[in-house]
Amino acid sequence: MKRVILVLVTAIGFLGTAQTKTELQKHYEAFYKEMRLQGDVSGVINAMTHLNVIAPSQERRDTLAYVYANNNQHIQALNTIGIEKNEGDSDLSVQVKAISLKALNQPKRALEHFEVLFTRNQNPYLAYELADLKIQTGDISGAATNIEYGLANSKDDMKHAFYERQQPYEASLKAAFLHLKGLMQFNKDKDIDAAIALIDEALKVDPNFNLASLSKQALTTKKEQPAAETKN
Repeated sequence: MKRVILVLVTAIGFLGTAQTKTELQKHYEAFYKEMRLQGDVSGVINAMTHLNVIAPSQERRDTLAYVYANNNQHIQALNTIGIEKNEGDSDLSVQVKAISLKALNQPKRALEHFEVLFTRNQNPYLAYELADLKIQTGDISGAATNIEYGLANSKDDMKHAFYERQQPYEASLKAAFLHLKGLMQFNKDKDIDAAIALIDEALKVDPNFNLASLSKQALTTKKEQPAAETKN
């Protein structure tokens, strides 16, 4: 008799726990929807974290990491999903790893994830990221391949965002590739005139491309320095 009572009590306890878990999940799912409607990022993160504890899933973990990354909390994003390259990663997971590692100034690690994204979905935007990172890491021939792909496949209405100003702005993606090609040319053989010529092409495509203007000024100054030193 005592054993029957103990089994009943245990069964009731499990049932109560299950009901509580279900109720909590419903609560945080509703809370998540409400926070999204209000645009409350902290609330969304709070709700997603609770849901991952109550009913963990890779989809929820990827979404939470994306919210962190989109809020410039890149360390938290990577702590959520890791930095390793995994074949089974969703596109969203690979994207978060790529952009977060790039933001944290880890170009080599970011590069391998951008390569995965490009393999899955080739497009000029990803080609630009690859070319930029390859120039940073010294892979000039790899950068050249991505730049030529980008120039061949960029359309006139495609834009890329830049952040060197206080106010972010967009420039023509084709101009951005020409600018990268100029930088690549300079890194390759220090040919300042060839680099400036390519940057001039970029500025013809988009005269308001501020970063290209800054690069041209820096290269022009560098070119004039030896002449000034010779006079002195």
